[in-house]
Amino acid sequence: MKTSLLFWTGILSVAFFVLTTIIGGFLYPNYSHISQFISESYAVDAPKADLLRYFGYIPSGILFILFSLFSIKTLPVSGLKTIGFIGVGFGYGFGTIICSIFNCDAGCNPKFINPSLSQFIHNSMGFVTYMIVPFSILLIGIASRKWKNGAQLSTISYLVFIISFLFVTILNANLDSPYKGLIQRIIEGSILFWIIYSSYSYKKILSTNLNL
Repeated sequence: MKTSLLFWTGILSVAFFVLTTIIGGFLYPNYSHISQFISESYAVDAPKADLLRYFGYIPSGILFILFSLFSIKTLPVSGLKTIGFIGVGFGYGFGTIICSIFNCDAGCNPKFINPSLSQFIHNSMGFVTYMIVPFSILLIGIASRKWKNGAQLSTISYLVFIISFLFVTILNANLDSPYKGLIQRIIEGSILFWIIYSSYSYKKILSTNLNL
């Protein structure tokens, strides 16, 4: 039962996030996934912003948290694993919820000129998320190296850490880049891929019934 909950919360969290992002792009006239941030699709002036926030991104954030909690409870005992999943749950789960509740100003105010409190909270939480999550995945990668059948997951975790952190650095170096949307989607895509891959890998890992 716990294994099934771990698997499905991981899969559904990604499904909600990806589908909401795609739908948001369709609803926003002339929206570009290459040049615009994901959060622009549900900014205060965006069409159907509340629909995307409350029925798409917030549910996905809740599922990210549940995925992390089930992972802590179900996977082999490890301090690094626990810290890592607390980071994923807080950064990617709670972070997605907070960024959805406190959506950004019209156009997401890229120059950050007289930002509203909502914009300030949104940006601050987004920054914290991108700083925490890659390193959290790295910790899980280190922990899973010791698990039977965990070597491949560990390698994937290392690669996702490198890719996500590299592109977080590139994004923060130039937030006005005409490719900022693409850069952000590489970051998000690498993390979402890791969650999907992990969800499938845990079935194999848990079948060994390890107690570390």
